[in-house]
Formats: sequence, structure tokens, C-alpha cells
Amino acid sequence: MNVEILMVALLTAMSTSLVGVFLVLRRLSMLTDAISHTVLLGIVIAFMVVGDMTSPFLVIGATVMGVVTVYLIEMLIKTRRVKEDASIGVVFTFLFSISVIIISTRFRHVHLDINMVLLGNLEFVIFDRFQWLFIDVPTSLFIMGLVFVLNITLLGLFYKEMKLVSFDYALAGTLGFSPLIIHYVMMTLVSLTAVAAFNAVGAILVIALMIGPPITALFLTKTLFKTILLTMGIAVFNSVIGYQLSRMMDVTISGMIASVTLLTFVIVMVFARKKGLIGRFVHLRKQKEAIAFATILVHIKNHEDTETAHVELDRETMHAHMQWRKEYLDKLLEKGRKNGYLKIDSGIVGLTEKGESYYRRLSFVKRGVLE
Repeated sequence: MNVEILMVALLTAMSTSLVGVFLVLRRLSMLTDAISHTVLLGIVIAFMVVGDMTSPFLVIGATVMGVVTVYLIEMLIKTRRVKEDASIGVVFTFLFSISVIIISTRFRHVHLDINMVLLGNLEFVIFDRFQWLFIDVPTSLFIMGLVFVLNITLLGLFYKEMKLVSFDYALAGTLGFSPLIIHYVMMTLVSLTAVAAFNAVGAILVIALMIGPPITALFLTKTLFKTILLTMGIAVFNSVIGYQLSRMMDVTISGMIASVTLLTFVIVMVFARKKGLIGRFVHLRKQKEAIAFATILVHIKNHEDTETAHVELDRETMHAHMQWRKEYLDKLLEKGRKNGYLKIDSGIVGLTEKGESYYRRLSFVKRGVLE
């Protein structure tokens, strides 16, 4: 196991997932896909100007292009003639296609490969090193370390503002904040993080890490602070497991981490205790059963001490009067009897003192819906 490669993957995962939380909360997830493709045009244009693949102006150009992408998308949306999803599709395909045309016509013999931008070269980051004084680390590790520190710092400084804008854009403006400035600061961070991660992990994994861990964490928690911590924890877990599996199966690291990210999301989506598919199914089943039992209590109260009580409340014929399946009704009656809510004397169903108390607590009875 190469610790440096793993550290690059971990820092990339934490940096991208950190800004991804706010994208997901603001329902701007698809902007990640757009930005991760259109920044290639910024890299190409900057390279046309400086002619140096190692120049920091490539990062600046790519970051600016990411912000330009967001601006163009919003301009189309504000016309009210094009919907948000269509605006994203039009802008990112247009800008990305321009970059592809420029690369294929002007830089065929230059190491500016489209596949590298999309898929990354995480396996080879250890060969491109940053050396200064006693520091000797992979360049990607140094860059992603700086980006992570920058993201953490800005999040700490503007946490309240970002939280407010993410949950209530209009209220932020009413309270005197500038939602537009905060929005573009956030988009700049997204662009910078995506560009910094390109050389190491590629655009595909950037998208997976920005969106996968946040949407997975939202199945498990509600508060923003816990969501952020859990998101980074899930991102780290996916990266470690993905890296180990890639070594065992001898496949690309970025692809395996992206696959593990998807697998983790699917598992949580199915098995999450409250929001998962199974959890929701169990909850709805319990809710349905509670409503059915409440209906039984109301039926009993409506017919007890009446002339038809011996017919309406007879355990053997009660299902016909309620138009239920006998097996289902018997199951609920037995459960109610075991829990002390119902009593059955000579085949006639009635309420115990505990059942009477529960009946009085029913909210719909208190509101007078059934009485």
C-alpha cells in the first residue's frame, strides 16, 4: 500500500465532499457535472496564453470558467424561457465541446489529454513531486492539502451565512446578507476544488465524491453540522475501501472509489433506519396498523351499550360488519388483547381501562372528527 496515494485520495475526498454538502442542500448537484466539464475550457484557454502546463494560471483560468458557467446558467434561467436542467445541459455541453474542438485541432501533440481530465491518474501522482526545503511530497498531495485547508477555513468563517443561504435564500437577503456574493464564493470554491482534483482523480470521481457522500449522509442525519462530519467520514471510508479493493482486483483506483461510493449510497438508501426503503416500509406498515387499530376502537365505542352490540362486536362476525378480512381483524384483536387494550367476554369484544384511556388520547377523536 502506498501511503502517499492514499493520502491524496483522502484529501480529495474530504475537500470535494465538504463543498458538495452545500450543493446538495441547495439542489445544485447537477452544477457539479457542468463545472467539472466546462473548466476544461478554462484550462485550454489559459494554456493557449501561457503555453506551460505547470503554470498556476491554468488553475486560475479553470476556476474562472467554473464561475462563468454558473453565471451563464443563471442568465438562461432568469429569462424564464429555459428550465434549470435544460440550462445546465445547454451551457456545459456547449463549453465542453469548444474545449474538445480546440484540443483536437490545435494541441494534438501536446500532453493535454481529455481522458486524463475525465479519469485522472491517481496511480501516478507519486512521480510528480513538490520539493521545497525539507518538504518532498507529491504535488497533488500538496495542492489538495491547501484546498482542504482553504475549504475548512472559509466554512468556519462563513458557516452561519452558508447555512442560512442553503436553507432560506430569501431570509438571508432580508437579514442583510448578500446571498449572491455567498453563492458565488461557494461556486468559486466548487470550481477550485474540482480543478485541483482533476489531475489526480479526474472529473468522474470529482462528481462522485461531491455528490455521493452528502446524499448518503442525509439518509442518516438531519442537522447540518452532523451532516458535514458524517459526509467527510463516509468519503474517507469510500476512499479507503475503494483503494484497497483496487489493489486486490488490479483495477483503476478512481473507478473503484466511485463504484464503492455508489454501493455505499445504495446500501444506506435501502437499510437506513428511518429514511431507508426498508425503514420507510416498516414505518408505513406500523402506521397503517395503528390506524386500523384506532378504527377498531372507534367501532367498539360506537356500538357498545347498544342493542346491536352483541352482533356488531361479536368476534366471529365483526369482520363482516367492518368489511375486513377475518384473518387480519383477528390478528389485530389478538394483539390488542395481549397489550391490554381489549377484552373478549363470551366472544364479545370490549375495551379495557387501558383501552379507554388510549381511545381518549386519539388526536382525531379530540378534534371531533369521528365524534
